[in-house]
Amino acid sequence: MEASKEKIVLNVGGRRYETYSSTLKTFPGTKLCQLTEPQAQAVSDYDPNANEFFFDRSAKLFGDVLNYYRTRHLHCPAGVCRALWEEELAFWGIPEAQLAPCCWVKLSHTEGLQEDLDLRGNNDDTNEDSLTLLGQGERRDYHWWARWQPKMWALFEKPYSSAGAMCLMVVSLLFNLGILILFFMEPTTYIEFDHYNTTRDYNIFHVALKPSLQKAISLLYVELFCILWFTFEFFMRLTFCPDKKKFLTNLLNVTDFLSLFPVYTELFLTTHISEMLDILSWLGFFRVLYIVKLLKIFKLLETPLMLRVLPFTFRSILKEVFILMMIFTFEILFFGALCYHAELHRPETFFDGMISSFYWAAITLTTVGYGDTYAISPFGRVIACCAAICGMLTIIFPLPIFLIKFQGYYATAVMKEKMKSNKRSH
Repeated sequence: MEASKEKIVLNVGGRRYETYSSTLKTFPGTKLCQLTEPQAQAVSDYDPNANEFFFDRSAKLFGDVLNYYRTRHLHCPAGVCRALWEEELAFWGIPEAQLAPCCWVKLSHTEGLQEDLDLRGNNDDTNEDSLTLLGQGERRDYHWWARWQPKMWALFEKPYSSAGAMCLMVVSLLFNLGILILFFMEPTTYIEFDHYNTTRDYNIFHVALKPSLQKAISLLYVELFCILWFTFEFFMRLTFCPDKKKFLTNLLNVTDFLSLFPVYTELFLTTHISEMLDILSWLGFFRVLYIVKLLKIFKLLETPLMLRVLPFTFRSILKEVFILMMIFTFEILFFGALCYHAELHRPETFFDGMISSFYWAAITLTTVGYGDTYAISPFGRVIACCAAICGMLTIIFPLPIFLIKFQGYYATAVMKEKMKSNKRSH
């Protein structure tokens, strides 16, 4: 009993801690447990006058280390990163200590956000350029491609890299605005084929044309001129990009490629038989991609941090979104079928089939309620009320998950931005 009640004084970073030797013996083999051995005063920094052991470590962190010996539950101090905490545990010889569930969730959540932002390309373009140039320098390849590839890529992709790159971006935006004006002036195809005059040698002169023929042909060639510029720009960027796979999987680049088809297809079809006329009706859908190309204007602006964090947040909750869509699909099928059979014997019913009932269920669950289709019978209205309530609950419940994820990613991104700004200032 006297040995277990023996007290040991520890001076850690100028702060004195007093505890029993039996407490330090909780985890044998650790540095603190060795202080209870007879030779501890000889091998450690011991002050006989003050009767204490001195350690030049953080007093703030040691309080939680000592509390681990007392309670056998390890907690991480607030505001301490995991790497620093693991280094402190290694110094005291605590091997692979298990964190308490509350601290483990906090540390693993922050670490996961950090890894996601790093692995998914949340680095500056300047860092990528420096790595690319460093790799070229190590290879010491003085071929013309090694000299011109980074310059041409920056010229067509990074408007702030030079005055020429900014001029090219402005020219590209002017062409984009011009082709949008043409799209809104003439949203349909410029050429109409004559269904009653089809011959084997059918060509552009054997068509039944609109009253404004000359205007339509002129607009088509103006659009062709714009498309030629976009074709040149796209293939220059594709040729000089450092990562072809990443370039071809980018959504904006895919949009640029698909937007090249309408004019070329329309000019090609004018020299073929009119049985291919149905394809022309789909060209208007491809021309809508001209509007998506306007997103390139964000290259001239600094994207807000909040917009950069949103894609990472959405990717992190894909599993939850998939589960939500499965629940939503089940609700559509369930309430749609239920309301259809409830209204089946009503002569004035708006449900002429299961498809229309599923449409009604989707509109009701999302609380849109167009009013074109609705239940008439009392039982059908009860089902409609239940569907509206379930729809609201299905939409509301996942919102906290998204907000929590977004808050974590945003806090991590703000921290990374501060670190980068500090590096630039130094």
